[in-house]
Amino acid sequence: MKLIITEKPSVAMEFAKALKINTTRKNGYLEGNEWLITWCVGHLVTMSYPEKYDENLKKWRLETLPFLPEEYKYEIIPAVEKQFNIVQSLLQREDVTEIYNAGDSGREGEYIQRLVFMMAKPNPKAEMKRVWIDSQTEEEILRGIQEAKNMNEYDSLSDSAYLRAKEDYLIGINFSRLLSIIFGRRIAKDIGEERVSVSVGRVMTCVLGMVVSREREIRNFVKTKYYKVIGSFGEEKSCFQAEWKVNEKSQYFESKLLYNDSGFKKEEDAKNLIARFEGKKAVVTELKKSKQKENAPLLFNLAEIQNECTKNFKIKPDETLEIIQDLYEKKLVTYPRTDARVLSTAVAKEIGKNLNGLYKNFKDEEVSGFIKKMIDEKYSTNLVKTKYVNDSKITDHYAIIPTGQGLENYDKLPDLKKNVYKLIVKRFIAIFYPSAEYNKVSVTLSIENEIFTANGKVCTKQGFLEVLKNKTTNEDSTNLDILANLKKNAEVNIVNFETKEAETSPPSRYNSGSMILAMENAGKLIEDETLREQIKGAGIGTSATRAAIIEKLERIQYLAINQKTQIITPTVKGEAIYDVVQKAMPDMLNPELTASWEKGLDMVAKKEIEPGIFMGKLEKYIRGKFERMVVKN
Repeated sequence: MKLIITEKPSVAMEFAKALKINTTRKNGYLEGNEWLITWCVGHLVTMSYPEKYDENLKKWRLETLPFLPEEYKYEIIPAVEKQFNIVQSLLQREDVTEIYNAGDSGREGEYIQRLVFMMAKPNPKAEMKRVWIDSQTEEEILRGIQEAKNMNEYDSLSDSAYLRAKEDYLIGINFSRLLSIIFGRRIAKDIGEERVSVSVGRVMTCVLGMVVSREREIRNFVKTKYYKVIGSFGEEKSCFQAEWKVNEKSQYFESKLLYNDSGFKKEEDAKNLIARFEGKKAVVTELKKSKQKENAPLLFNLAEIQNECTKNFKIKPDETLEIIQDLYEKKLVTYPRTDARVLSTAVAKEIGKNLNGLYKNFKDEEVSGFIKKMIDEKYSTNLVKTKYVNDSKITDHYAIIPTGQGLENYDKLPDLKKNVYKLIVKRFIAIFYPSAEYNKVSVTLSIENEIFTANGKVCTKQGFLEVLKNKTTNEDSTNLDILANLKKNAEVNIVNFETKEAETSPPSRYNSGSMILAMENAGKLIEDETLREQIKGAGIGTSATRAAIIEKLERIQYLAINQKTQIITPTVKGEAIYDVVQKAMPDMLNPELTASWEKGLDMVAKKEIEPGIFMGKLEKYIRGKFERMVVKN
């Protein structure tokens, strides 16, 4: 017999359909012909709490810390013990000759299944294989089974997964207990609560730090007014506006009267500049006409679609992930938990199947119209040499795209899920459309060495913008015709001048979608250029965990999320926790530390460093922190 273990019952049913076997539903598994198919239901096994090592560790005391076990204990989760026992009995069957790990194709999915194998002790004579798929279409499931590799080939991914869990466990338990013991009563008193436990996490504390830092930057921001000079030029009935900007020949070059290079600190000084222009004429010193092209954006990865759904539908990232997971299980889209925004060469060569499936089976007039135009206009579907295909930018999975299958399920979807699916479809179709094209004119005027600039831009060919209609197609288009008719070195009449009051703006608060993007791109927040380059591509958290981190911070009341706008703000408790961490161990708030750990886990998965080296550095970090903090406090 051959045994397949999937991530959940619904996936097990899809495997049975793909294999075209007549199965009998048993208690917790399916059986048919030569196949057995069973499933996990999320995690079946978890790491044991410290009190399972020693009952005395149940009470939080400084003398029992840091907690760094030599061997880690694991246990079956009581609520799912029945299913574990079923899976274990199947794994140990003597007639099972091949075992297929068909868990979720990612680090966390690997971890869930490896824990089960570790605890269940499968039949040692059975060959262990790993199924790795990008969608749940029958074709992809069969390919995954046929091309399943020896499970040992995924050992480094498993090592990374175990280390991630141990890292989160050790940091959470040790530093949550330490900070609670030292600062818990003080925090409770400050915020008017009876008692407070400090919850610290490798990723979540860093996210809290990003939100509180941004909030305090906004809170402490003092708006500053400054004054621009705007001139109207040409004829009264057909004039254009241009803005003054300081230059090296200007009377005001490096003047203390300026707030910035285009504005004065005082309106009086702006008006003094205007007075100098009385009776003068402007001369066109530069005239640049150009054509610009803009290509469709890259495809969606999970972070990008989560951000887009927050903007468009005001939903939280975890809800977006839940929706796309459902679309994935209904065969409508490819694997959701991906960081890639491009396709692999192999997928790009077969992309016509996805388009044909959409054209024939997706009964949506708008989408059908877009694909029909592709056919009528003979738009190329050869993506291989475009920016949308790059094997080097794909780790576990390529970008999220429609499969062109499963469309019999579309009509049954609620409107929100339909809308999310259409976002993915339209982003996909857009990459086959030609570039958007613009005409642009830039003009520089001089009045006695004082410079004014004006720009005009208009979209002449929509290209991919036809598909992505929410993108702005025109900017500064009102000046274009007038500017285009100007001649270099020509004199231009001055119609009038005015001062325009402007003011500086504070940074924007994160919303739940932009927070996901900030987590993904946390490396950009690191000031040290060398370190930023070293951890390039390593954000904080992973595509699979970021939404859950934000959700947890809201649940433990460190952050508040406005349900209508999805704007994130810290709570009083969250800021109190931030202050304690900032005082005791400020590096926990810094993306630098968290992203470097994530990079280390990635290096383990790629076999660039040994797991023992990573674990040694982690334990050294924890011991060092305790030595400094206990002495200090």
